[in-house]
Amino acid sequence: MSRPLTINRHLPRFVEEMLANCPTAGAGVHNWLFRIARVLHPFFPNQDEMAALIEAACAGCGRDVPAAEIASAIANSEACAWQPRERNESHRHPQQPQGNREPIAQPSRHSWPARNVEQIEAVVAASGVTGLSDLWEASPVRIDWEAPMTEWLIDELFPDNPLLCVALDVRKDFGVGNREDWRGELADQQFIVPSPMKAHWGLRKGDGRKSLRTLDNTGPRRYLVIEFDQGPADAHAAVLWHLGRLAPLVMAVHSGNKSLHGWFNCAAADEAKQLRFMRYAVSLGADPATWTRCQFVRMPDGLRRRNGAPSVRQPVYHFNPHNLP
Repeated sequence: MSRPLTINRHLPRFVEEMLANCPTAGAGVHNWLFRIARVLHPFFPNQDEMAALIEAACAGCGRDVPAAEIASAIANSEACAWQPRERNESHRHPQQPQGNREPIAQPSRHSWPARNVEQIEAVVAASGVTGLSDLWEASPVRIDWEAPMTEWLIDELFPDNPLLCVALDVRKDFGVGNREDWRGELADQQFIVPSPMKAHWGLRKGDGRKSLRTLDNTGPRRYLVIEFDQGPADAHAAVLWHLGRLAPLVMAVHSGNKSLHGWFNCAAADEAKQLRFMRYAVSLGADPATWTRCQFVRMPDGLRRRNGAPSVRQPVYHFNPHNLP
């Protein structure tokens, strides 16, 4: 149902309609947050103002939308923010797309397949995995939840002291440094970019400004992370096990809330193969946002901070060092 919004600036009509038509709970609110943030970046250099607008737009969607979820969508969409085309030498008004469809990103945005519920059910039934406990039992290495194993895991995942982008907070507290620079600090972090960086700084596509986390300063993809946020974690585990028959499953990390992140070794695969795998995973319910190389994902065995509630570990349910790059 459309909800009226007061917008104190010029926005293209398709953006106004997207804002007025947030899906209802269970119909894709999380993906909508990413999409709307992506098209708002050119108009809101102040991200607090953007967050307030998005919060108002999804206020009646039928579920609580935490500020952290909105902040994550804003941060994660920045690297692939929509860039309006100039028209008649004007730098203010973007060219309107035909109809009311979201414009194509520069470079072209991939068209992701729809979530195939019947296929998901078939995969879960045939996987032989009934839940997280089976993923844990099949793990060659068991991670002790009593003591943080974050430092050891990062040593295994990223040997040779590469540059890593790590975040306590995706909006205001993140940085890039060599692995050894982060020594002793990782167990308290929430997020990490799952591929090494190739420089401390890069240039953002939207405005050419320097930033610590861009596609420009992110190195070749080492791990493709498949994240699920719809349905129960036990079903996520079954789908990850199924996908592990197609690509080397290195690790399964729980978000500390409701989603499961599968880390797949993709270092030896070209981008076309990576994309085919990602598209298949998206059809099985994966979030396409993690296709972006500089996307933050949950720190393995890191610490999730929750507003008004105690922090919780982001436990590793499965770790297979035999599948490391």
